[in-house]
Amino acid sequence: MLNEIFFVGIDVGTSYVKSVVLNGNKEIVSSFVKRTGTSIEDSSKTAFKNAISDGSLSKTSIKHITATGYGKDKVIFANTTKTEISCHAKGAYHYFPQKITIVDIGGQDTKVIKLDKQGKIVRFKMNRKCAAGTGAFIEEIAYRLDLPLDELNTLAFKSTSNVPLASFCTVFAKTEILTRIKEGEKVEDLIKSAFGSVIKRIIEMTELEGPIVLTGGLIAYNSIIGEILKSEINADILIPPYPQLTGAIGAALFAFENSN
Repeated sequence: MLNEIFFVGIDVGTSYVKSVVLNGNKEIVSSFVKRTGTSIEDSSKTAFKNAISDGSLSKTSIKHITATGYGKDKVIFANTTKTEISCHAKGAYHYFPQKITIVDIGGQDTKVIKLDKQGKIVRFKMNRKCAAGTGAFIEEIAYRLDLPLDELNTLAFKSTSNVPLASFCTVFAKTEILTRIKEGEKVEDLIKSAFGSVIKRIIEMTELEGPIVLTGGLIAYNSIIGEILKSEINADILIPPYPQLTGAIGAALFAFENSN
């Protein structure tokens, strides 16, 4: 990789910072994900350093860095910034160059972005007012049940009964789940119901037209999300190779374009 140049995208989310390095062929060379923590500046620097280190690259080989996400302005070493909507659109369209609806389920918000055949953003909607419908809802449920996050998907797939939750609110849902477990309902059925609650809140946000591209950390580790959404709406469900990195990939693609 002597004399080769690279392009970096950094997506600063409320829960995680994602850093992606692309080469001149727009291929992913390396990536790194870490908790955002209390200092965006520190976490973004760490994500960037680890991404180039994992790719055995030097800082001098990085031609352009584009930052996105809610904390993009705190990435002081970035050359440019782009909105998270445009970066998620760019990243998803890179893998699925067609008319699509992107559903990005983040830690603290959910985005629904509709693109035309040329990849142009037609309209979008964001949900920031409630944890239900986001990754935070599932994290809270796991915490209250004292279950590792990485076990929820497996448990949900073991469910044999459809027992929808009555409460969408995170606070009330946690109490409801604990009560129903005490009453004898199976944990796996209630976990699947929690995932189902996330999907129902997303469906309520806006009309979902297929194909649907699912992105974000929640779908990256919980394929049950795609299964549930498929059962709820009549649309094709598409998942990119690296769902959690979609925004960072989009930012890196903008970095590539800005450098030429």
